[in-house]
Amino acid sequence: MATSHDNGAAELSLDEKTTLLSGRDMWTTKPAQRAGIPPLVLSDGPHGVRRQRTDSGLGLYDSHPATCFPPAVALASSWDPELIGRVGEALGREARALGVDVLLGPGVNIKRSSLCGRNFEYFSEDPLLSGVLGAAHVAGVQSRGVGSSVKHFAANNQETERMRVSADVDERTLREIYLPAFERIVVRARPATVMCAYNKVNGTYAAESRWLLTQVLREEWGFDGLVVSDWGAVNNRVAALLAGTDLEMPGTHRDTDAEVAAAVRSGELDEAVVDTAVARLRGLAERVRAPADPVTVDVDAHHRLAREVAADCLVLLKNHQQALPLAPTGDVAVIGEFASAPRFQGGGSSHVRATRVDSPLEELRALLPQARVDFAQGYDTKGHADAGQLREEAVALAGRADSAVLVIGLREADESEGFDREHIQLPPDQVELVRAVAQVSRRTVVVLLNGGVVSLEGWHDEVDAVVEAWLPGQAGGGAIADVLAGRVNPSGRLAETVPLRLGDTPSFLNFPGEQGHVRYGEGVMVGYRYYETADVAVRYPFGHGLSYTSFEQTGFRVTPTGPDTATASVTVTNTGDRSGKHVVQIYVAAPGRPVSSPARELRGFTKVTLGPGESTSVEIGLDRRAFAYWDITRGDWSVAAGRYEVQLADNAHAPVTTAAIDLEGDDLLRPLTLDSTVSEWFGHPIVGPALRAATSDPTEVDADALVLLSSMAMRQFAGFLPRPVPDEVLERLMKMSETAREPDEA
Repeated sequence: MATSHDNGAAELSLDEKTTLLSGRDMWTTKPAQRAGIPPLVLSDGPHGVRRQRTDSGLGLYDSHPATCFPPAVALASSWDPELIGRVGEALGREARALGVDVLLGPGVNIKRSSLCGRNFEYFSEDPLLSGVLGAAHVAGVQSRGVGSSVKHFAANNQETERMRVSADVDERTLREIYLPAFERIVVRARPATVMCAYNKVNGTYAAESRWLLTQVLREEWGFDGLVVSDWGAVNNRVAALLAGTDLEMPGTHRDTDAEVAAAVRSGELDEAVVDTAVARLRGLAERVRAPADPVTVDVDAHHRLAREVAADCLVLLKNHQQALPLAPTGDVAVIGEFASAPRFQGGGSSHVRATRVDSPLEELRALLPQARVDFAQGYDTKGHADAGQLREEAVALAGRADSAVLVIGLREADESEGFDREHIQLPPDQVELVRAVAQVSRRTVVVLLNGGVVSLEGWHDEVDAVVEAWLPGQAGGGAIADVLAGRVNPSGRLAETVPLRLGDTPSFLNFPGEQGHVRYGEGVMVGYRYYETADVAVRYPFGHGLSYTSFEQTGFRVTPTGPDTATASVTVTNTGDRSGKHVVQIYVAAPGRPVSSPARELRGFTKVTLGPGESTSVEIGLDRRAFAYWDITRGDWSVAAGRYEVQLADNAHAPVTTAAIDLEGDDLLRPLTLDSTVSEWFGHPIVGPALRAATSDPTEVDADALVLLSSMAMRQFAGFLPRPVPDEVLERLMKMSETAREPDEA
């Protein structure tokens, strides 16, 4: 008979312990009061608390009211971890007030494709930006005693076949692109839980991947919290427990608890594995224990915060001849159904029942009391009205106005959790509307409401200004008005590239896969890494964003602080006549190294606030990882020796200035074997000359032959020589390679 183990679970029977490790219902865990484990409440979501009124069923639209802050797609454009930390604190307070112990978020999956239906819930195409902002989110939530659940671990980058598709990704790409955001959050913010994904990674379900959940997450990164499954992600409960999935959610009709107990009794599963999972659940319960006094929420203050945050997330993409901000007087034509009934959040499990919703139309009227602000619907998202008549009415109104503001975008039916998009086009009737209005309007401004990137082609060049508002949360209407009227100076920067064509995107040929597999064939060349390396033109690059003021960056320098670390410093000055915020972006371009490398990679950033004429000095640290790549031959991070370019840039496409830094790098010499190639043998700085001496007769090895046979293994090559190199010589040279170091380190 299996015996219990003394790690906090000894007072419970085997059946009691296994019962604890699956949900009681959709949102709560099972209690074991005599063991000090209360029931815990888990709830969506990343940008608002979706606490269902009942604990059974999905109930997507039956939840308690809560503040709907901007989703991650908007938050990321702030490039402001301090701001996101404040959002996290507010979310934590609301979670506490609603009796929630663990908030399911943030989602930090990389935006591999513009088509992913859940991109609105993720931060960026860049792992550093995703990780920094995700860590701030977690720290904010957990400062209120509520646990975070970082998701979806890992390589969950599409909705198509998400429950079973295998994301086939090489390890270097995983380590450099898809895992670093999780790693940073785990190491720096210590999330209470990590949620494993639905999909397979290289043929193994994430919930059953010991490599992901134990080797990488716990042993390498030091995660000490609980791993919870995504809802319904466990296919084999015993395999999942062995891999490191502690808690299956939700409770299921299938008696998987009995399966676990039976596996213990049969010897298939060591009871210590169950005990460890129970101990982690107990640890979670102790960590998120509710305070004795009730928590109250100032919903008005949180709404004001949501407005402040959303305004900092808006990205001014284009502003021809200072079309924005709008004049305080005159006639303004506000056009578009979304101007009066805005789309402000995504569809699916993160859908929040907002405490209130601001409309851009009414908020603009409030901020421009001396202007005449009229409205035309322009289009009908439900398709009930005559599109031609709505367009004619809008064009007539725009023709009489000094400025026309069109608020357009995607419907929830166009993008949501559960499915991926098939294209990035705006609805045709909206494109026709924009073009028709632009023909008659003195000044045309377009505001976009969308969770995933949309194409701007077909109308972009015909309008004067474009504001990307993303999905800005319940106070987004006020935030849009603040930016349009000039009450707030826009400071958002793109956290993802806006391509010219879907066919230009790096994953175009491999997304969303086929026959149960999706091949990440683009490797590390994701987002701007691909566009800049392959010199592919885009509409707007990663990091782009305009302001109503101007900034100058001077005195850029890079100072080494160690053999493979440095500090970048620069002085930023607001040279305009308005207060504003500027994002300092630091990229690194690597020298030639043994792996293909992007043209540049974001390695540091910070956001500064400056009044007119003000200056500030900025320092950004560059640690070893800023210069490293994942070396599959060593199974570790390596820094290649050479000259690195540290670039100060306005965006990923526009470096402002560059400073070079020479790094010693790691000793990358590897012992030679008979399976090493001819080029590796002759190219070895120590062994190569000795080998050439052993084959000194030019009739034996000429240069052309070496080129032709460079990829051949030495054991084969030796047989091509008229006079073979003696085995003892090869043995001596191989031993020499085992202790060899780079010449300047010998």
